[in-house]
Amino acid sequence: MQATAKAHTNIALIKYWGKRDEALILPTNNSLSLTLDAFYTTTKVQFDAGLQEDIFNLDGQAVQGVQYDRVKQFLDMIRYYAGQLNIFAKVDSTNTVPTAAGFASSASGFAALAAASTYALGLDLSDQELSRLTRMGSGSACRSIYGGFAEWEQGQKADGSDSYAVPIAPQDYWDVRVAAVVLSESMKDVSSREGMKRTVDTSVFYAGWLDSIEDDLVSIKRGIADQDFESVGKIAEANCLKMHATTLGAQPPFTYWCDTTMLVMQAVRQLRANGIPAYFTIDAGPNVKVLYLPENEARIEETLRDLPGVTDVILSRSGHGISYL
Repeated sequence: MQATAKAHTNIALIKYWGKRDEALILPTNNSLSLTLDAFYTTTKVQFDAGLQEDIFNLDGQAVQGVQYDRVKQFLDMIRYYAGQLNIFAKVDSTNTVPTAAGFASSASGFAALAAASTYALGLDLSDQELSRLTRMGSGSACRSIYGGFAEWEQGQKADGSDSYAVPIAPQDYWDVRVAAVVLSESMKDVSSREGMKRTVDTSVFYAGWLDSIEDDLVSIKRGIADQDFESVGKIAEANCLKMHATTLGAQPPFTYWCDTTMLVMQAVRQLRANGIPAYFTIDAGPNVKVLYLPENEARIEETLRDLPGVTDVILSRSGHGISYL
């Protein structure tokens, strides 16, 4: 029993930052993302009655520790869901996403793992069911089930049955592009999970962040429907800054930014001042993603590559959802 699946990462334009239930990974707010074609994970899952334990290889290397434990716990849930409790799996993943550096590697990783493992066990799940299940591995992964723009609905039920992603606009709806500006591929000092919890528990700014989300969602969905790039970019950039402000109000305070993060942000603002529409967004890491339109790609790439401290610029278009190989 085996299957191979490919999933792309996504960039949240309206951020997911905080959980109301840690165990079920239920968010405190809805979030909205764009799936990216340049970053993806390909995962093969083979269930084998001859195995004595789960095996997890990432990019050809055996994984142990916290990463292994997360994969094993997720597979335990899949086995329970499928009624196949006594069979272990070999998982081989290849990742084009820098791990734990603010590029949402867990989104593509757990989406691919969920798709491959459920398919291998013969589960015939709808996209909604797969999204809900994927959420249990990594919250943002539930959005990577879909291509294009997707919204993760926080839901209201205590059991999480109404918390999953829904498609907003398909991959080919609008040619909005994203330049991923790579500053550091090192592991983060504060993980997303740890940072979220600290912020929710202690930040004096967190309530204000939550109060702003609904207006941001309504406005950005209107902008997507109208293909209004300036509106979408402004909302995404402001939402990002509000999210990162909450980390400065936590106890103890922390930030994911470095000096070059600020340099890239300023360069994007200067592009706008020069008449080139571009907007930035940043997840839980130092690296910056820049939203732009295709006619400005060459100018934006050149500007970003020339900045000191930038190690790479990876250009993305809208990506597609789960595929099986």
